[in-house]
Amino acid sequence: MERENWQKVKAVFDSVIHIGTDERSAFLKNACADDAELRSEVESLLSSSDAAESFMERPFVGEIAELLADGAANRLEPGQVFSRYKIIRQIGVGGMGEVYLAKDSELERLVALKVLPDEVASDKQRIGRFVQEAKAASALNHPNILTIYEIGTADNSRYIASEFIKGETLREKIDDQTLDLQKTLEIAIQIASALEAAHASGIVHRDIKPDNVMLRDDGLVKVLDFGLAKLHGQQTLDMEAPTRAQVKTQTGMILGTPAYMSPEQARGKPLDARTDIWSLGVVLYEMLTKQQPFAGETHGDTLAAILKTEAVPTTRFNPEVPAELDRIVRKTLQKKVDERYQTAKDLLIDLKSLKHDLEFSEERTASTNETDAAETRLTKAVTIGTAQSVSGAAYVSGEIKKHKLGLGILSVLIFAVTGFGYWFFVNRSVTATPMESIAVMPFVNESGNADVEYLSDGMTETLISSLSQLPKLSVKARSSVFRYKGKDADAQTIAKELNVQAILTGKVVQRGQDLSLYVELVEVASDKVIWSETYNRPITDLVALQSDVARDVSNKLQLKLSGADGQKLTKSYTTNAQAYQLYMKGRFHLLKGMKLGIETAISYFQQAIEVDPNYALAYAGLADAYRGFSLGGEMPSDEFMPKARAAAKRAIEIDDTLAEAHANLGHVMFWYDWDWNAAEKEYKRALELDPNSPDALQFYAHLLTATGRHAEALAKIKLARELDPVNLRVNAIEGMLLMYAGQTDEAIARLQKTLEMDPNFRMANMMSARVYIEKGMFSEAIAATRKTRELSTVNSAPIAFGAYALAKSGKITEARAALDEMLRFSKTRWVPPYNFALVHNALGEQDKALDYLEKSFAEKDVRMVFLKVEPTWNNLRSEPRFKDLIKRMNFE
Repeated sequence: MERENWQKVKAVFDSVIHIGTDERSAFLKNACADDAELRSEVESLLSSSDAAESFMERPFVGEIAELLADGAANRLEPGQVFSRYKIIRQIGVGGMGEVYLAKDSELERLVALKVLPDEVASDKQRIGRFVQEAKAASALNHPNILTIYEIGTADNSRYIASEFIKGETLREKIDDQTLDLQKTLEIAIQIASALEAAHASGIVHRDIKPDNVMLRDDGLVKVLDFGLAKLHGQQTLDMEAPTRAQVKTQTGMILGTPAYMSPEQARGKPLDARTDIWSLGVVLYEMLTKQQPFAGETHGDTLAAILKTEAVPTTRFNPEVPAELDRIVRKTLQKKVDERYQTAKDLLIDLKSLKHDLEFSEERTASTNETDAAETRLTKAVTIGTAQSVSGAAYVSGEIKKHKLGLGILSVLIFAVTGFGYWFFVNRSVTATPMESIAVMPFVNESGNADVEYLSDGMTETLISSLSQLPKLSVKARSSVFRYKGKDADAQTIAKELNVQAILTGKVVQRGQDLSLYVELVEVASDKVIWSETYNRPITDLVALQSDVARDVSNKLQLKLSGADGQKLTKSYTTNAQAYQLYMKGRFHLLKGMKLGIETAISYFQQAIEVDPNYALAYAGLADAYRGFSLGGEMPSDEFMPKARAAAKRAIEIDDTLAEAHANLGHVMFWYDWDWNAAEKEYKRALELDPNSPDALQFYAHLLTATGRHAEALAKIKLARELDPVNLRVNAIEGMLLMYAGQTDEAIARLQKTLEMDPNFRMANMMSARVYIEKGMFSEAIAATRKTRELSTVNSAPIAFGAYALAKSGKITEARAALDEMLRFSKTRWVPPYNFALVHNALGEQDKALDYLEKSFAEKDVRMVFLKVEPTWNNLRSEPRFKDLIKRMNFE
């Protein structure tokens, strides 16, 4: 509909919405005169509003008109130069501006140039949303999201320059051809992957539709147009002053395209990530059926259908749609947000799982056909071979008769040889030699409920722990395999990256009190499933189930176990299923690493202990959580380390063979008690019980470095990295320990490799800053601390080291500003005195630095353990007060 028509609809609707129902007919007759289309649109909107619990608090027509109208402005012409871009042609028009194909004259590349129309350039809200689009999209670094190159102003117009996608829109693809099932799933998976990344950054797209999805010629999917994107939650991508005005849409204003709106979006209510899940469901429905699930003659009819009617099953239009895929679509289109997929990640897991099942089914069918053909060929070969050997058989028969062995033995021999040949050809892919390495991939939660994600993760972790007890089997650590969770990687790729012989996958389904586990073991060399099993148990049998699975997997790996090995493999730390579930919930939240997650984990561990007071693992988990507060959360050590010590000791009292408990007690003695000998004893005991624990090795390496034993420390951390090569934490810590050992170039190289694996790993960025400081590369150090601050706003270390680098590079005013920021920060939460000492030392205020170090000593600050080797204190080492601190910390 043209802009002027929408403006008429808006004007009439705004007037009539406030008039009583009985008076509306007369008003419309007068207002619309002979314009039947105008009256139809207004009546449709009124009907939807009245019948659907008033789906809007305020009229939305004006906003949606702007989005759908042509919005023509002063168009740019081919050959025209705009900023540094030469216009080639117009390639699109949207509510937030016109899009042109242009060439960047400086970088010699094609770009898509979106320009805000001049007619709305004075509209602060529109400009604000335009800028928000650029910031939202440019903050997202994901292969399925359009890359933003630049946002700028030229000729009094705002513009965004982005990558130019060579391909077609999903709308064009749907209109031109019928998509096959695998292609449909692949597209949906890539869109869901993009949304998962956006939602993780606090961004909701709010206008997912086929027109905003591009399919590149090489098959890569790109999600476009974050012009309606909305930052939600507490996260923010805006690092400017908090007093700056925020761009918001008024309550009741509807943004988006009607056919793809969620019910809450149609009502103009607050939105979260689940609105994008609905929209993706509509897109998926349309790809499968070439129909829109809630189509109406008018926009009002469409919105009414979204609010009131259920979508027709996809199988009605396309019988080839699997029942599981229809279930997935219906779950995305649940009108109540709590009944929909709660995260894009949950949807992504189900889509990938279904795709995997379909591919496996196809492979199995092909394999069956191949086997049937092989059997036919084998039968013919045996028949021919038998015919050709008649004379030989007759000779043998004669000889047997001479020796009175009888024809029966001949029959047995021929049958045995033939049977062996058949077995050899048909089962040649099944390994007969023990496998020595395995990766247990994260089990997939197929329960349709994200709240039981702890169960699939916990069962995976328990199985890894159980199999790791076997001395002749290398089991990849949790940190290695969980990098692949939710990612679409095949067994061969994973096996190559992790260097393993076997891959174990699993799917977990919980329905009420019933639990189903589906597992498959893949031999990498043959790329064949050599074993699969389905376990159906009540949830109360969960503990025994874990032992059964571990035993069955070891059997299929052809491992020969001693009695002691078998006991280790099937050992259960509790027989109470409820306590075990509570423990798994605790681990699930602890591994999130956030303050709220740790607090939640502590609660679950405590509940597990209440259910089973002799649950050693739960005490070990509790110790780990308390320790995490002090080390990772900048919390006072006195408040949590004594609790960690008590929990670790109780775990050891219950089970002295629990490696985790000894490691946690070692942590307390190292980080808090500063009892180096006692800590070393506990770390050695932990490694005696679990020699291949990357965690125990890396913490033991911390102690060795802190006490100046650098060669031993580097040997331990290198072994930890070899055992778990993709563990980001281990790689980053190796970089730090190399710095403490004086090998700064090697440290930078290791940290760069870590950042290649994940550029946004906070610890690696922070460690890089510290190494750059030691190298005198202060500009690089400042940049690294800024990057770290973007990744985490709850830690003061990047402020402190950033200020240190600023001061050392002569930027004293900026360094003092950072110091003031830390002081303001300390008014609302605890800030380690150690960090204040760093800044004062860089500013040449040695007495203040030593005062803060004394305070750190008094408060048992965990950062003090590196006082002996931290190079930033080298200028103080001759000071009597510093020497006294070193002595009191038991370093001499």
